[in-house]
Amino acid sequence: MKMLIDRMNSFEAPLCLRWNRHGDQLEVQRFFAVISRLGDGIFWYLLMSLLPTLYGAAGLRAALHMLLVGAVSLSLYKALKIGTLRARPCDFDASIRRHAPALDRYSFPSGHTMHAVGFTLVLAAYFPPAALLVAPFAALVAASRLVLGLHYPSDVLAGALIGAGVAGTSLLVL
Repeated sequence: MKMLIDRMNSFEAPLCLRWNRHGDQLEVQRFFAVISRLGDGIFWYLLMSLLPTLYGAAGLRAALHMLLVGAVSLSLYKALKIGTLRARPCDFDASIRRHAPALDRYSFPSGHTMHAVGFTLVLAAYFPPAALLVAPFAALVAASRLVLGLHYPSDVLAGALIGAGVAGTSLLVL
């Protein structure tokens, strides 16, 4: 497994560096640092707390559904981080700068992206017009992980796929 991860890191490091160089511009760095910080949960939990006020019982159901997707995603996230132990790009290649603090040590998968995609898909299922406002934020959260030097593209892609899988499965089951 380590050999595969090292090969992936070597292959993706140039892509990470390209994305990461955008963060050398202070305004870009600050913008994506704020997006990333909001994507830590602040934005999502605020949104979930507002849904019952905005949409009544349907909003409460959506918020609880989003919390369930978040809990399942978090357990998968933790298991995969421990299972892969993939170093972050900024720790693998010294030319990739960390433009914001990481929440933990390992890279795979992007939990920010996983939650952003999962929450967005659940919200879209309940309230499609609201998703039109949230989907661009989710895309910015995913991009922030690359610009800030915290994730490889495959981490972000895997996070998006896992988040979509958890949300999609929950929508079929519940």
